Amino acid sequence: MSSGHAAVPLWRRRLAPADGQALGLWLATRLSLAVATLLGAALLADDDLSFAQRWARWDFGHFESVTEVWYSGAQPDGYPLEAFFPGLPAVLWLLARLGLPLEVGGLLVSLVAGAVAVVALRRLADLEGGPGTGNRAVLALVLSPLALFLAAPYTEALFLACAVPAWLAARRGQWRRAALLATLAATVRVNGLFLAAALAVELLTSPHRRWRDAPWLALPLLPAGLFSVLLWQVSGDPLRWLTAQQEGWHRESRLPWDAWANTWALAFPGPDGNPYWAWPLRLDLLAVVLGVVLAVVLAALRRWGDLTWVGLQVAVYATSYWYLSASRFALLWWPLWVGLGVLTGRSRVLLWLYVAISAPVMLTWTLAFTVDGRWAG
Repeated sequence: MSSGHAAVPLWRRRLAPADGQALGLWLATRLSLAVATLLGAALLADDDLSFAQRWARWDFGHFESVTEVWYSGAQPDGYPLEAFFPGLPAVLWLLARLGLPLEVGGLLVSLVAGAVAVVALRRLADLEGGPGTGNRAVLALVLSPLALFLAAPYTEALFLACAVPAWLAARRGQWRRAALLATLAATVRVNGLFLAAALAVELLTSPHRRWRDAPWLALPLLPAGLFSVLLWQVSGDPLRWLTAQQEGWHRESRLPWDAWANTWALAFPGPDGNPYWAWPLRLDLLAVVLGVVLAVVLAALRRWGDLTWVGLQVAVYATSYWYLSASRFALLWWPLWVGLGVLTGRSRVLLWLYVAISAPVMLTWTLAFTVDGRWAG
C-alpha cells in the first residue's frame, strides 16, 4: 500500500508553505511586469517588436553575440565580448539547440532561476531573522527599483540562483555544497571571485567551520582560471576579461573621489550636457552610497563574510571610472534584502513606505526599458 506522502511530488515535499509564498510573490510580480509591458507597448510604442524582443535589450545583444562567435576575437556588436563570462551564453546556446529563440530562452532562464533564488533568499532570511523575515526580504528584492533585470534575459537571476543557495549552505556549515554552487555562480559572472573570497572569510569566522572542507573553497576559482586560459590561447592575454571591461565600458581604476566626480558630472550634466544617462547614473550614485552604508553596518554587526561579499563589490565600483550599472549590480547584495526583511518586520509603516516608493519606480524603469528601449541601469 502506498502512503499519501509517497504520492506527493518530490518538489512539493521539499517546499515549505513559506517557500510557496515566496514563489507566489515572484510569479505575481513577474506577471505585473508582463502586463505593464504589454499595455505600455500597446499604448505608447511605435514599433512592432514582440514581447520577448522588448526584453532583449542592451546587454542581451552581447550574450547573443557570444553564442554566435564565442571568444574568437570578433566583435559583431562592436564591443569586446571577452568581458562576459560564458555561463549564460552557454545555457542560451543549449536552449537554442532545442529550438527556442535566444530571447525566449533567456526569459525562461531568468524566470526559473529567479524562482530558485527567491526560495533560497526566503530560507536564508528566515535563518538570519526568524520566521516571516524571508518573505519580506523577497518582497523587497522583487519590488526593488531595478528588479526588472531579474526578469530580463540578463545574468542577475541566474547568478543569484547559484550564489544565494551557496551562501545558505555556508551559513548551515555545508561547505562542500557551498563550494559547488559557488563554482556554478562563478561561470556566470566575475562576481564569483568575490563570492569565493566571502566564503573563505565565512569559513574562518563561522561556528560551523570544518577545516577539512577548506580546500573545497578554492573550487569557485576554477571557472575564472579556465576562462583565463581560453582567452590566453585566443588573444594572448589571460586577463582579457578584465581589459575588455576597460576597453568597452571604461572600467579602469580611478581614485574614489575622481570616480565620484566623473559619475556626478554625467548624472547632473547641466543645461549643455547629455541628459540621457542622468537618471540611471543618479541611481548608481545612490547605490554606491547605500553600499558603503551597508558595509559599515555589516562591519558593526561583525558579519565578516557578508561584509567581504558587499565590501569588495562596493570597493570596485567606487574606484572605477564611473559607477555605471552599480544600481543593477546591487540586486546581488543579499545582505541588503535580508536586512530590509528584518527592518520591515519591526515597522509595518516602513514596509508599506518601501512598497509605495519602490514599486512605482520599478514599473517606470520597466516601461522605459521595454517600451522605450532606454538604458535603465
